[in-house]
Amino acid sequence: MPNPLDSAPAPDDLLAAYHFDLPEDRIANRPCARRDACRLMTVNRATGAVGDAVFADLPDLLPEGALLVANNTKVAPVRLLGRKPTGGAAEFLLVTPIALLRATTDPATGWTSAPAAGLLRVSRPPRPGDRIDFAPDLCITATRRGAFGHTEVVLSWQGSLPAVMDRIGHVPLPPYIRRADDAADRETYQTVYASDDKLGSAAAPTAGLHFTEDLLERLRARGFGFATVTCHVGIGTFSPVRVADIREHAMHREWIEVPQEAATAVLAAKAAGRPVVAVGTTAARTLEGVVREAGEVRPFAGETDIFIRPGHAFQVVDGMVTNFHLPGSSLVIMLAALVGRENLLAAYARAIASGYRFFSYGDAMLAL
Repeated sequence: MPNPLDSAPAPDDLLAAYHFDLPEDRIANRPCARRDACRLMTVNRATGAVGDAVFADLPDLLPEGALLVANNTKVAPVRLLGRKPTGGAAEFLLVTPIALLRATTDPATGWTSAPAAGLLRVSRPPRPGDRIDFAPDLCITATRRGAFGHTEVVLSWQGSLPAVMDRIGHVPLPPYIRRADDAADRETYQTVYASDDKLGSAAAPTAGLHFTEDLLERLRARGFGFATVTCHVGIGTFSPVRVADIREHAMHREWIEVPQEAATAVLAAKAAGRPVVAVGTTAARTLEGVVREAGEVRPFAGETDIFIRPGHAFQVVDGMVTNFHLPGSSLVIMLAALVGRENLLAAYARAIASGYRFFSYGDAMLAL
């Protein structure tokens, strides 16, 4: 098979083609007072035509019979602040989902341990065997240091890990939100349909933050389907693209799950010609990823490193509900694959000019 990198890059292959100037005041530091009160830009995939609405209008904007597929992962307070034995400050963001930790307990000490990975910020890189304490009942021991702060560790704790995290951990707000997390973020940085048994994401599937219980009920009353899959959001979704030719970018692997109920709903929608609308890039990555990993839509639990970029032939996703994303990110590139790069950049320019709020706590887009 010919190597695609043997050919010269097309305009869609260049990372520089996905950069745009974003004023600092367009970045949302707080969510709307009501989840579904945010602005919603509509984008026509075929023509690039855009419109303006509010998120609560979603039932009036979806095609008849559409199936919404959302990510039910639950964000845990996995940002940990501690001290090295030397007294220096340390910050660790656990990216291995709590639900997937392979833990063993020492009956003699009562300590439980599991291999894990995360992003570690310290003044000096740790050596294998270095220990960092975050509480009397929680610590990490470094085993291997990777690039850009990615660190493999042994995570050790006493008692219930979710309880310990809930007591000492911080909500993992993205770094572009320039404030400390607070009590309100424990609720607002979580979807209303997050599942307790899917605990552990290092970031929220933010397109889903706009849904309320009332809106979900109105969608069901109008005959729209709603199914859930799981993508435990880690560094694969948010790791910057650092290559000039995006064909060279390698995504980190992320855990995805498609339950039988969701697979059945998707297959029924496709067979009936009803559109499948992914709620967020992580749901889209899951739906397209299961086809890449399993060859078809079916129940699946495993990892994917699918990178969706222009030229990708969508097998499942017909539309997407999403937020406005970082310049040059894999998320912007994914949206460009769905609506066309020029259409997307024109929509983003309009959003910036008309005051749309960007990123996790910002406004939304419906691409159909």
